[in-house]
Amino acid sequence: MEMPKIGLGTYLLKGRSGIEVIKSALEMGYRHIDTAQMYGNEKEVGEGVRESNVKREDVFITTKICTPNTSYQKTYDAVLISLKNLGVDYIDLVLIHEPYSAYLEMYRALEDLVKEKKVRYIGVSNFNKNEITNLLNHCKIPPYVNQIEMHIFYQQESYLKFLQERNIKVVAWSPLCADASLIINNDAIKKIAKKHKKNEIQVALRFLLQNGVYIIPKSKDKNRLKENIDLFDFSLDNEDTQEIKSLDLNKSKFGWYY
Repeated sequence: MEMPKIGLGTYLLKGRSGIEVIKSALEMGYRHIDTAQMYGNEKEVGEGVRESNVKREDVFITTKICTPNTSYQKTYDAVLISLKNLGVDYIDLVLIHEPYSAYLEMYRALEDLVKEKKVRYIGVSNFNKNEITNLLNHCKIPPYVNQIEMHIFYQQESYLKFLQERNIKVVAWSPLCADASLIINNDAIKKIAKKHKKNEIQVALRFLLQNGVYIIPKSKDKNRLKENIDLFDFSLDNEDTQEIKSLDLNKSKFGWYY
């Protein structure tokens, strides 16, 4: 199973309400669920999958390993904990959540877990060009994914090209820049949305998809969940694309990982 182009981000989805959102998303067509040990909701993700009418093998599950599990053995053990929390026999994709100083030995643990068929794909998150290059120079299994901040106001065009040239898939976390109002109230996006009879959020997400970026938008609202995957019945033309490119501020909305 390849990673679906659209997934559900699950940050802050917890408890019974979180399970219901995950279950609903799967039943309306989502097939990729993105979680992390840092989110503290792997059990909810597993339960949402089990309660849905979708088979486990049809769901692509991503999780991420974070500090303090920053050694070979701690990373290896942390993945075993994620398997237990999720209640699954394998995890589709495991990422190193941030470029910790021990990321090379952490990654070796992930490679061994692939060999043992406990994990299908491995990758990283929030890695810059130098860190990715160093990893490629030392790894045996190239990273399948680099999950990074990307949205219409921070498009990272040159880095996207760099990763794609190395066959590394780019997953945009916070594809709606953590503040959908900035997109909804943007005049240029409003105009494009009206032209295609779509809403502003759909235009912003479609822009990423057309650039070959995988997306994991999050929502608790069922209508918004449906809208966020209803992106394949229209295309942005060159004029639309150029106008959206002009919105790029080339600046992260978040500073904590730089």
